[in-house]
Amino acid sequence: LVTSAFIVHTEAEERKATPARTGSQEWIKTFGVDMTEQAKEGKIGTVTGREAEIEQITSVMSRMSKANCLLIGEPGVGKTAVVEGLAKRIVDGDVPDALLGVQVFSLDVGSLLSGSSMRGEFERRMKGILDYLFASDRSTILFIDEIHTLMGAGKADGPMDAANLLKPALARGALRVIGATTRAEYRKHIERDMAFARRFVTIEMKEPDVAKTIIMLKGIRKNLENHHKLTITDGALVAAATLSDRYIKSRQLPDKAIDLIDDACAIKKVKSLRRLMNERAANEEKNGNGGSGDASSSANGDGEKKRDDLEKLEAEIAKEAEDADALTDADVADVVSLRTGIPVNKLTETDRQRLLSLPASLQAQVIGQEEAVEAVANAIIRSRAGLARRNAPIGTFLFLGSTGVGKTELAKALTAAIFHDEKNLIRLDMSEYSEPHTVARLVGSPPGYVSHDEGGQLTEAVRQRPHSVVLFDEIENAHPNVFAYLLQLLDEGRLTDMRGITVDFTNCVIIATSNIGAKHILAASEKAG
Repeated sequence: LVTSAFIVHTEAEERKATPARTGSQEWIKTFGVDMTEQAKEGKIGTVTGREAEIEQITSVMSRMSKANCLLIGEPGVGKTAVVEGLAKRIVDGDVPDALLGVQVFSLDVGSLLSGSSMRGEFERRMKGILDYLFASDRSTILFIDEIHTLMGAGKADGPMDAANLLKPALARGALRVIGATTRAEYRKHIERDMAFARRFVTIEMKEPDVAKTIIMLKGIRKNLENHHKLTITDGALVAAATLSDRYIKSRQLPDKAIDLIDDACAIKKVKSLRRLMNERAANEEKNGNGGSGDASSSANGDGEKKRDDLEKLEAEIAKEAEDADALTDADVADVVSLRTGIPVNKLTETDRQRLLSLPASLQAQVIGQEEAVEAVANAIIRSRAGLARRNAPIGTFLFLGSTGVGKTELAKALTAAIFHDEKNLIRLDMSEYSEPHTVARLVGSPPGYVSHDEGGQLTEAVRQRPHSVVLFDEIENAHPNVFAYLLQLLDEGRLTDMRGITVDFTNCVIIATSNIGAKHILAASEKAG
């Protein structure tokens, strides 16, 4: 009895959590967000840098049939921002007559699926949303982010999933739908169902270049300045776009540049307020230890002095909040260094002296290898001066010589000199990759094999430490297939593992050692001697 009562209560609660009136706007308000209403309230600003894509969506939404489009692009390229731009244009009246007064609702698939464990509940919710869309007579555009999650959604507890519930309406042209997904998810889930995929016009969302990203950052600068109460210079915006493009390879523009500038503003603000508090504490301590006066006079004026100090502090904090120092490119570079461990800051006088003394520092640890030390040191100096080739490692070297001449020792000394820590040396013993089946360990096992999800020994090590010296020890022992990977690494400065993740090597020094031919060289030297 207790169990059945609990089930009845749960079902009643689930139904109570969803609107009762089929076709009412409450359905879509419960499981969606009105983006046009947000635009009216000023929560959505003008989207810059994506005018071409917004025009494409506008033209598709104005069609008589198949007024549905699918935005395909990697996470962070701005798919949702483009839809927000459409909503903003609708509110501003900057659209064709067919879209004037149209509402744009963003469907929250997570809340739609949440609490729908009872059989038929998911279909009931979907039907309520579709009935409202039918009743609106195409005056509502439904935006579904991560639309691939609808493929199979609700099928476990019912005969059809959400995609099949949408198909008849899409076929009749009774809906206007905008979907967003990644290329990988599109191939995996949507492309297989051609009856569903053919109802959409696909729009490729490419990652913007650095120049376009800077334009996008300028478009949101005012919002960031109002939020953080500080000024953002043009140099900071340029630095955020260029440095994130160069050093943050795991994410896409403009998302990573926006996060970087937002992070830099927050850190700048915290540092500024902390400095003010420290200065005030130092002044209080100094005043507290000041000279002595008349006891009664001091007692009478003590309370008033504290009140004055408090008011002064509050005024200083308020002024600091309003007139904080401007965010500069150096502040952005500091955050990149903090987050990635890569020293991308401008060269200071200390850095210059350290780099100029690099040859002497290396020669002090590696005796008798002046030519090799000079070549390695010059490559590092060129890179830190910004003269190295952009899409290539900092330097690539092949150290030849017999055992004990200092090949590995020079690699260790270089790591300690430029990274201050020998843990940044990634050493691979190439005798462990001498068989054909062991080569795959560099970039990971192919799909379907054991440990496929773990990544490669080389690629994962560089992902964790992107600023490293990579040492291929005794390269002559490696299987010939290894050199196919090295060719891409040395030429393009990147390597893609078996999971499809591209790893950046442009902040690495690549060193291969070998003692091949050492016996012949020694024999010739002894004979000559």
